Amino acid sequence: MAKPVLRIVIGSTRPGRIGPSVATWIADRARDHGGFDVQVTDLAELNLPMYDEPNHPRLRQYVHQHTKDWSALVDASDAFIFVIPEYNYGFNAATKNAIDYLHGEWQHKPAGIVSYGGISAGTRATQMLKQVLTTLKIMPVPESVNIPFVGQLLDEDRRFKSSELIDASATAMLDEVLAWSGALATLRAGN
Repeated sequence: MAKPVLRIVIGSTRPGRIGPSVATWIADRARDHGGFDVQVTDLAELNLPMYDEPNHPRLRQYVHQHTKDWSALVDASDAFIFVIPEYNYGFNAATKNAIDYLHGEWQHKPAGIVSYGGISAGTRATQMLKQVLTTLKIMPVPESVNIPFVGQLLDEDRRFKSSELIDASATAMLDEVLAWSGALATLRAGN
């Protein structure tokens, strides 16, 4: 039996970002977990313009190749982990833009959230993202990874260095994403 495809989405697109370092860490954790076929998508590389499709995404009448490519990636995924920064008490615009491009491709799939920031650890961004995800029938799992003072957890090469507590929260989130992926498989099969 094939493992569910877990798509890790790097939300930050700004120069000098920490997102790829955190995403590399969670991708390694997910591979070590063993329950997933892990794939990573970097929104900076995907480079979606601000939403530019003339038709509502629920119709799936996409006219731009970048949308068709993004649709295929999301459609082929069984679960997600969003790696997001917190900007001004919320999650960043590139992540919202990427989510808004699509509709049915997201439905009945679980999502974990890895957020990072300063003292708040991205918690406000996580809560805001959950509202958006549930509207698209994505099941955000209650377990999340919230990384405080992320800049202090980078080595001299800007690689993210986790802690025992952060690792434990990642394992709990991955277990829950896997459980929900299996539970929602019947709904996904009916789409």
